[in-house]
Amino acid sequence: MINGLVFTVGTLALALSPATVSTHIRLTEIPVLVVGLAAILAANALLLRSSLAPLDQLASSMGRVDPPRRSDRIDDRGTGDLRHLIASFNAMLDRLETERTSASGSALAAQEAERARIARELHDEIGQSLTVALLALKRAVDKAPTGLRGDLHHAQDAVRGSLDEVSGIARRLRPDVLEDLGLHSALNALCSEFTQATGVDVVKHLDAHLARLDPNIELVCYRVAQEALTNVARHAGADKVRVDLHATDEHLTLRIADDGKGGVVTAGAGITGMRERALLVDATLTIDSSSSEGRRSG
Repeated sequence: MINGLVFTVGTLALALSPATVSTHIRLTEIPVLVVGLAAILAANALLLRSSLAPLDQLASSMGRVDPPRRSDRIDDRGTGDLRHLIASFNAMLDRLETERTSASGSALAAQEAERARIARELHDEIGQSLTVALLALKRAVDKAPTGLRGDLHHAQDAVRGSLDEVSGIARRLRPDVLEDLGLHSALNALCSEFTQATGVDVVKHLDAHLARLDPNIELVCYRVAQEALTNVARHAGADKVRVDLHATDEHLTLRIADDGKGGVVTAGAGITGMRERALLVDATLTIDSSSSEGRRSG
């Protein structure tokens, strides 16, 4: 079609112009033929480039498709079969993102349900058993000879420590403070527990006027902060962590930075999980790591 258009324009130009071509080409007619041929080829190239640009964009977009991330849609600027191909590709991306979001949401919902179940069992079964054992040891201490009381006190301390640890695990698995008091209070408690467990100082800048948000958004922010702090404790070797939470009318930003050693970030299960959680609430997770500034997640 494009070549036909160029041929038609060239024919009309030749017919309507004063230029003539003899049966035996004269030297004076050669420049006219060369210029005409060059003009036709240039016009043909420009038209082909313009018409095939959407195809180049399609090929480039296909190369950038990453299932765990959102992909840009291609402008529907083609014609005919090309337009249909672009529309089909965009529809495929929509379908992939819908399926990915549904699958990730189901998997994370099942994960949260399992966390809640384990937390209940820890509290109701193991926690209650340790409490009964602690009470039994107290009665034994009251009745035991003086020489045995020291050993029984040590046993009490060990059981009490185990009970505290079980309670802490249950809280981390199912943060009741998040459901009861909201994200601000939950992050405060999380940072305090992190400092108590690791000795790493946490500098908090949390929006004190933050209103209650959608439960899914609050849960995602809490889990991302929890995983980020866990990564700091395991890998960063940091002395200080900064946690910022800032809200505007349209955006919520959570930023966690440490002064650790930084290094190459590998997409392990923790980071992949954080990214999947962020996508569920239409958020973006970015990680910046360098040897001089530690690591920043947000």
